[in-house]
Amino acid sequence: MSVSGEPKPRLILLVGPTGVGKTRLALEMAGRFGGEIVSADSLQVYRGMDIGTAKPTPEERRRIPHHLLDVVDPDQLFDASRYCDLAREVIARLHREKKPVFVVGGTGLYIRALLGGLIAGPGADEALRRTLQEELKRWGTSPLYEKLRMRDEKAAAQVNPRDGVRIIRALEVLEATGRSIVDHQQEHRFGEQPYEVLKIGLMLERDRLLENIGIRTDRMIAEGFVEEVRRLLATGYDGSLKPMQSLGYRHICAYLAGEGDLEGTLRMIKRDTCRYAKRQMTWFAADREIVWLSPADVDAAAERIGRFLETRENP
Repeated sequence: MSVSGEPKPRLILLVGPTGVGKTRLALEMAGRFGGEIVSADSLQVYRGMDIGTAKPTPEERRRIPHHLLDVVDPDQLFDASRYCDLAREVIARLHREKKPVFVVGGTGLYIRALLGGLIAGPGADEALRRTLQEELKRWGTSPLYEKLRMRDEKAAAQVNPRDGVRIIRALEVLEATGRSIVDHQQEHRFGEQPYEVLKIGLMLERDRLLENIGIRTDRMIAEGFVEEVRRLLATGYDGSLKPMQSLGYRHICAYLAGEGDLEGTLRMIKRDTCRYAKRQMTWFAADREIVWLSPADVDAAAERIGRFLETRENP
């Protein structure tokens, strides 16, 4: 129950590494239970980035309503705070309509923030931020990340070395408080807990997951991934934009700039996607509340979801 005495909204959370089969199971479960899907993917929010983000197809979106897709253009800012604001509005409406809510994705930070809130943290030091942003613009993310790694190994271990925004924020917090942003997060422990949540994680044996990633990457190319990136660049979205520096997109941008051939580019995408999947699993493995299933365990997932939703109908 919430503080007001009203039942908390209930969420079915479906997580797991990229390529494991979350979309397929989510569509099946949402169809069975009359629910709708709220995406928890930090790249599917961008318009025009469809193939490389494995965004649900138009047919799948007609079949089951999806939310938090195609929210902003690639050159617009979007972060976990904005995600939480939008997702919570959708969840509140679906709760009022008594529709099961399936939160599906692999962006751990967005999910953690949605379920428990974001730390307030110290305010921005504008002078320091300008200095760091100038360093980022002049030298790129690598020197800035190395600075963070030398001063705060805990934060560096949790930040993507290419994510300039999070690197700068970690350095800001360290400078302002003398403590790692990780320590602040652990103290906060994302304690708002506004929802009742059933957490289901999907996992596969390593070789099978790597095979899936390879097949999916080849399919993306066949479906026009290179043309999608070429179109984005032609529209005026620079390759240095944060979403254009994401997995797959930065590789295709480099290929289109004449850096390597398509075969080598594909190898790098597959390699880096496998590494990303490993980081996702490390993130989710820390959550002891997740029930892990195989993507083929459709009946087991349905049984757990059914019991979870029954308690809503019969408290």
